[in-house]
Amino acid sequence: MEKIKKLLSERKIKSRVKKLAQAISIDYQEKNLLLVCILKGAVVFLSDLLREITIPFDIDFVGLASYGSHTKTTGTVRLTKDLETDIKDRGVLIIEDIVDTGLTLDYLVKKLKEREPASLRICTLLNKPSRRQVKIRLDYIGFKIPNKFVVGYGMDYAGKYRNLPFVGHLPQSAR
Repeated sequence: MEKIKKLLSERKIKSRVKKLAQAISIDYQEKNLLLVCILKGAVVFLSDLLREITIPFDIDFVGLASYGSHTKTTGTVRLTKDLETDIKDRGVLIIEDIVDTGLTLDYLVKKLKEREPASLRICTLLNKPSRRQVKIRLDYIGFKIPNKFVVGYGMDYAGKYRNLPFVGHLPQSAR
């Protein structure tokens, strides 16, 4: 079995998360900020990000599924956990671990816009534009990455590798 090749170190991620939090703190002053974390992969990113945000905010979680135990999206998005917070007239910031095809976020954005938030933006740790199938606007981006299957820092393959403190490429031979 091949080793996981490190793409982004813990130190590099921490530095970028701090810069994202600074920008969010400036942009959302006086905006009644609600961070909406997409479960499960974005939890680690959210945890580090919220510790760096310097303004008041609330958090909520939404569960979406499109991968199952596969390495490619099924193309069908399922809502597995809905928000508990009313987002009408709130400044909503979706927190995502990785934007790949964009199908999951496209689905979520459409659903949340129906609930009339004051604003709706997206913050993602990783952006993989080479795989995009739908146009999606990303407002805060941690890193642009190549078309590689990644794990670590909350992201998994079949439930494994979420606990890695870095983002790494999982080679085909390890899947």
